[in-house]
Amino acid sequence: MTKNFSADALPQGSRVVWVVALLAAILFVVSNLPWQLDDYDQAKQAFTSFEMVNQGSWLYQTTPHDRVATKPPLVGWISAALFAVTRSWELAWRLPSLAAAIATGFLLFRFGLSAYGAAPAVFSVSAFVFNLLTPRLATLVRTDMPLAFVIFVIGVQVWNKIRKGEPWRPSDRLYIFLLLTAGMLIKGPVVWAFLLPGLLAFQFWKGKAGVSAFPGVWPWIASLVIFGMWAAGGIRFMPGFYDEVVVREFLGRFGGETHRAQPPLFYLPHLLQKFAPWSLAMIALAIIQLRSANWNWRHVRISRETAWLICWSASGIVVMSLLPSKRVDRIFPVIPPLCLLLGAQIATTAAVPRWQPRVYRWAVVILVSAVLISGTYFGWKAVNGYRVNRAALSAFGTNVFQQARANSWRYAVVSSPDEGLLLYAHKLGYVRPERAVIQWNAGDLDALIVSTRGESEIMSQLNPSGRVALRSTPKNHSDTLDYILITKSTKYSP
Repeated sequence: MTKNFSADALPQGSRVVWVVALLAAILFVVSNLPWQLDDYDQAKQAFTSFEMVNQGSWLYQTTPHDRVATKPPLVGWISAALFAVTRSWELAWRLPSLAAAIATGFLLFRFGLSAYGAAPAVFSVSAFVFNLLTPRLATLVRTDMPLAFVIFVIGVQVWNKIRKGEPWRPSDRLYIFLLLTAGMLIKGPVVWAFLLPGLLAFQFWKGKAGVSAFPGVWPWIASLVIFGMWAAGGIRFMPGFYDEVVVREFLGRFGGETHRAQPPLFYLPHLLQKFAPWSLAMIALAIIQLRSANWNWRHVRISRETAWLICWSASGIVVMSLLPSKRVDRIFPVIPPLCLLLGAQIATTAAVPRWQPRVYRWAVVILVSAVLISGTYFGWKAVNGYRVNRAALSAFGTNVFQQARANSWRYAVVSSPDEGLLLYAHKLGYVRPERAVIQWNAGDLDALIVSTRGESEIMSQLNPSGRVALRSTPKNHSDTLDYILITKSTKYSP
């Protein structure tokens, strides 16, 4: 590797770094606008921290429809702590993913700079930012980005040990244990799938050539024990935990009965498309290196740290591809090591004098193309989101909550398939229609949120009769439900 391909080769030097950082910040914030919880199971994840704060359910939570929450609680704890500081649920729910995305980009630049020089580091960060996966997950209320960050920090520590030839110290193993425990408490043992197979493959390929890449056994076992204690507590004390979490969420991933199975090659075309044009650039650079070695892969010189990046990312893809249950977001933890591998490829190829000018020119072209592709795509999504009024339910629920607080209403949300509605209205559970009618007629409720499909039936049973005080704005070109707020006329004062 060489550092000759440095920041000086970039137009206007270090300004490019700040331009990339600014564009990344804009893209991350804009990509999911208008913010809402109506898709991608965001409401389920958001509800965990909402339940923690309002009910004290710190270890085990439920979903808006009163099913057992299937994810461990660490991200929920972080959101609950952020809410205590910011007093804003929108920030508390989205900051964990945003902070993890920013931190991953920072680490990519820092380690890429130290190993390969400024220009490869900039392209590594750019590959992480300007694709069709990262910006969407950066402010999504999900656990994918925090998990990817934890996995990347562990993997890059292994990479750094290999690169520097340093042995593992007790403090390093403790650090790995804490990170593995964090990964376990974010999404369970899936953290092993992205790291252990790669470590085994690396030890078989390059392990005998230097310091061991394996940080020891006890961090893995101890972190699994902590996760096991959480799971055992759930099985013992949480009704439905075994069926929902152990059988359906964990064991169900290994079969196609519970979760819809996908073919083994499902992830490869998705990665090629969603990580383009960087995926195509990596293939082109690999072909150039193979051509330089006279098309004999045994003559391609691969350093130990680059070998680890290959084993790390490739093993993650292979293992996740073997699982029948697949979804594009689940493969995201392989993106950061692929970005660092791209930096290594650029630095190695640019070290050959006859390739350096062409590598630089094409890297800039690819960067500009990636900015245009991702910027256009997520910009269009945001504009279209406002055009079709994607946040209609969020605006309605927020309006109801503000009215209820201003008028001191006792209100309830009648059972609905829209999980985000509870969170918009700041309620902890739905009530069944018959129960809502009983509470209204007994004088225990001043307002009801009801879908328009059940409007006539509910209204005919209310005594005293109610009035429609507020209607949700329909989403354009959507078959989702619309809602109304029913109040007692003497209680309504907007």
